[in-house]
Amino acid sequence: MDKSQKKWVYASLGISAIILALMVGSTFNEETLTYLAHMNIFFLMIALGLRFVSFALWALRIQKMSLSLGYQVPFSHCYNMVVANLLAGALTPGQAGGEPVRIHELYKAKMSVGDATAVVIMERVLDAIMLVALSVCSLIIMGSVVWTLSSGIIFVIFFSLFLLIFFILLLLYAVRYPEPAKRMIMRFLHWIEIKMKKPSVQKIISKTDVEFDNFCSGINAFARHGKSGFVWGSVCTILFWFSEFVVASVILMGLGLPPAVSESMLAQIIIALVSMIPLTPGASGVAELSAASLYALFVPTAALGIFILLWRLIMFYLNIVFGFIATMFIFKREITT
Repeated sequence: MDKSQKKWVYASLGISAIILALMVGSTFNEETLTYLAHMNIFFLMIALGLRFVSFALWALRIQKMSLSLGYQVPFSHCYNMVVANLLAGALTPGQAGGEPVRIHELYKAKMSVGDATAVVIMERVLDAIMLVALSVCSLIIMGSVVWTLSSGIIFVIFFSLFLLIFFILLLLYAVRYPEPAKRMIMRFLHWIEIKMKKPSVQKIISKTDVEFDNFCSGINAFARHGKSGFVWGSVCTILFWFSEFVVASVILMGLGLPPAVSESMLAQIIIALVSMIPLTPGASGVAELSAASLYALFVPTAALGIFILLWRLIMFYLNIVFGFIATMFIFKREITT
């Protein structure tokens, strides 16, 4: 691990740990001890088990989308790549580090770079469509709750929605008009190169030139004979996000609180939107503060800090542990082949 990677690790863990410590310290009182004394470990184990279910659904999505393009990728290989990608995602802004891991592992499974890139990007598209649809539905159904939030959170919600919709439209434009889209992207990168005057930008430009062509060829393959991949991918995406979002409600039940399913789902949708903005590595600090603002509306103050601590332990810190173990399997494979 080089110095830049260590910097991200320290930043990600440090920011999250400081925010969590402040939250727990500021909300801890005698009532908190009552919640801890009556904590139901069974529900916490269910919450942890749901993480492995979500990994399996993610792996199944990759396997089925790859199969639709004519590639037989073992489920075990997909599962390990999904878990390994959690480590890179947890330590990079916007969780962007996970995509190269998945593309690399699909390439190792005998997929072409273009098809592997197409599968991974289409995963992102399905996730974006799912979050946009859920966000719009939530704003319609629970708009009165949303408008009671602070102006800062409301701004971030709509800004995140704008970015997701822009991302979807940009990809649709690239599929429909690949040459104009490529020229537009390359002009933008050349403009950045002129402004920044760094040699590293030229490497990005060269890589983008190649990867864009790979992406277009992969998307064309999906359009020709990968339609079943969209269907399977959509089903798995719905189940995946449901399994992710319901974890918080199960943790609340573990603390002896009502699951507050609808309110918690709304909070999880907003947190997922905010976490996609590349502000901090692994959304450290951002996720904790967003969760505190949202769950404070219906979770007692005495239980709030402990709840967020347990939620981040299962949804973030264990990602790093599991991701490290899966990455070691990949590293061992690489050095023995």
